[in-house]
Amino acid sequence: MASIPATYLLYLSVLITISPTSSTSIIEDLNNIHPPPDFNTIILNNCAKNPSLRYCNNPSPDFSEIFKSTIVTNHLCHESNNTNCPDSFVKIDLQNRKKFAPLYLSFSFFWKYCPLTILSIDLSNSSLKGDFPTDILHCSQIQTLDLSLNGLSGEFPLESFTQLINLTCLNLSYNHFSESKISDTQFFKRFNSSSFVHSGLVPDYHEFQFKAFVLLFGFPLCVVLVVICLGFICFLRPDYLPLFLQSKYKFTPAMLKAATDKYSPTNLVAKIGKFEIYRGTLREGTEVRIEIYRETIPRQEYKKFVAECKVLVQLHQKNLVQVLGWCNHRGYKAVILEWREGKTINLWLLNSLPTWKQRLKVLRKILEGVLYLQEHWPEVGFDLTTSSVLLSKEGEPLISRFRVGDGNSNKKNIYKFGVLLLEMIANKQSKDFKQGEASLIEWVKTHYQENIWKVIDDRLRKTGITPEQADKGIRFGIMCAEVSTEHHFKMAQVYDIITRFYESTLISRSPNH
Repeated sequence: MASIPATYLLYLSVLITISPTSSTSIIEDLNNIHPPPDFNTIILNNCAKNPSLRYCNNPSPDFSEIFKSTIVTNHLCHESNNTNCPDSFVKIDLQNRKKFAPLYLSFSFFWKYCPLTILSIDLSNSSLKGDFPTDILHCSQIQTLDLSLNGLSGEFPLESFTQLINLTCLNLSYNHFSESKISDTQFFKRFNSSSFVHSGLVPDYHEFQFKAFVLLFGFPLCVVLVVICLGFICFLRPDYLPLFLQSKYKFTPAMLKAATDKYSPTNLVAKIGKFEIYRGTLREGTEVRIEIYRETIPRQEYKKFVAECKVLVQLHQKNLVQVLGWCNHRGYKAVILEWREGKTINLWLLNSLPTWKQRLKVLRKILEGVLYLQEHWPEVGFDLTTSSVLLSKEGEPLISRFRVGDGNSNKKNIYKFGVLLLEMIANKQSKDFKQGEASLIEWVKTHYQENIWKVIDDRLRKTGITPEQADKGIRFGIMCAEVSTEHHFKMAQVYDIITRFYESTLISRSPNH
């Protein structure tokens, strides 16, 4: 584009702003503006650099018209909100510009030298009247043309449109052109009927009838089929749906079957009667523990099961195994939990040599989980034994078995913890005694007074626990587990006492503690 002094551009801007409706006077004023002395040289240099410029194809260029066109180009480029004008003049946007659009259409010299960079022309809703503005067809490279919502009338220039070989988007709707069989012209078959709504240009009736049939019957049929397919997916494999459409906690049998590779024996972790535990991987990659109870359950029991699961999925604390959801189906029910690598506390005690400090550290963290449940979820009961509490490979203890409805109270929780403490000191499980927990407590009370080391786990003794530490631990365990005790601890006090036991091991002189 030729370089034009800023004075001329400012002059045109003032003219158009002051008198936007008087195109004749502005054209006369433009005629009184003369090109700078070197303008011809600028144009010739431009053509030498870029022969494809539209004015370069004219063997006898009118430099005066080119000059005026250049001025209008600069101004219209800015009016249409293009950036880096005039080099990036890609669109003419005069939509709703009812005063300016007719004015710019009157600049025939501009359209004659229409910049090749322009790809889109929007003159919609601009109060254009009369015949089709054929000057704009000089911009034969355009891809988009919108002349909708105007009052254009008369004959439509069918043949002139064929030169717009790049045109892909056309809107002539809501005008008043004379009726024309545009469907007979190959060029217009690329556009659908929405380009000619209430324009007077009626498409081929039979083609329109076919499209109407497709729209009225084919489209609803497709919608119905899509809905059926989506319903099928929602019912069997909702995990294929976008996240915002998925049920957050409810799993389907098909999802569990896929997660376990069709219940492959290699994914079976344990099986006790009708109770099975599988390791699985959900579609998005999450590893899970799937606990399946294969038994016929009455409808009322199903409702109770779902209600319990809706509570369990809300438990969030680092020392509780996270319940991810449930699956209720005829013949079985399943609970889906996060998969955590590790072992139970009793296996940790048997296969390792945990010190008194390490055991106390685990007990403290278990108490953090108990305090959370007692404070926030008093209706949720839980198991607290060395065979039910897990220890992750990172060393985090995890309460893993819950029962909604059993409830937990301060006294009940302290009793459970007392039994757990004695199990971890003696490395014995209450289920191995004839009368369970009561027998374990009685066994400890009977033997520790005669010989405290008879009660202490041999592995714990080898790691260097002192008689004082052993005595305090056993006494406190008995005190917590003694149902008829007169001591009324709070769970927070139990946590403080175990914390003091643990902190005393940190300042112990022995490196084994």
